[in-house]
Amino acid sequence: MKLYYAPGACSLGIHVILEEIGVPHTGQLVNLREGMQYQPAFKAVNPKSKVPVLELDDGTALTEWIAIAGYLAAMFPEAGLEPADRLERARAMSYISYINGTMHTQGFTRIFRPERFSPNPEEKEAVRAEGRRIFSEGFDLMEQALGEREWLLGSYSIADAALFYVSFWAEGRNTVPLPPGIAAHYARMKARPAVVRAMTQEGLI
Repeated sequence: MKLYYAPGACSLGIHVILEEIGVPHTGQLVNLREGMQYQPAFKAVNPKSKVPVLELDDGTALTEWIAIAGYLAAMFPEAGLEPADRLERARAMSYISYINGTMHTQGFTRIFRPERFSPNPEEKEAVRAEGRRIFSEGFDLMEQALGEREWLLGSYSIADAALFYVSFWAEGRNTVPLPPGIAAHYARMKARPAVVRAMTQEGLI
């Protein structure tokens, strides 16, 4: 399999999952700053011009974080990255959907891409402030969900990989402060060998 990624982007979470599973894979760097996602070669792989993309052995290209993570967890059950219980699987998808669809898309994107929400330069800081509010509120909600547990579902799952990539954006890019429980979760994630490998390969540590 081949993972199309950008260092430190949301694709980092998928990279972590691949390392946790231990399945052979290669990485294909997509330089977002240079606009590689809009070049014909990449658009032929993903017309949506974004990472992550997971290219399977038969050439099939999977896109969208939630779909890729769910596919990997289901295809490699021996890794134990999704619960066997259907309700708990739904809970995992609920957390991931919120992280991916609200914290990421509505919160973090407002902070770093305010022009997508308003073409008026005078509104840029107001857009960013709203992004920080949404992003911070998301961490507060995830703190409540985590409670006293080490992992969101009690045992480690793909939901923790999702929480990790937004925590990396908060802590590593000094975006918003992490609540104590999420900060502890982030520290536990960084100590996992799979996370160390993924971050090392992406040049993040």
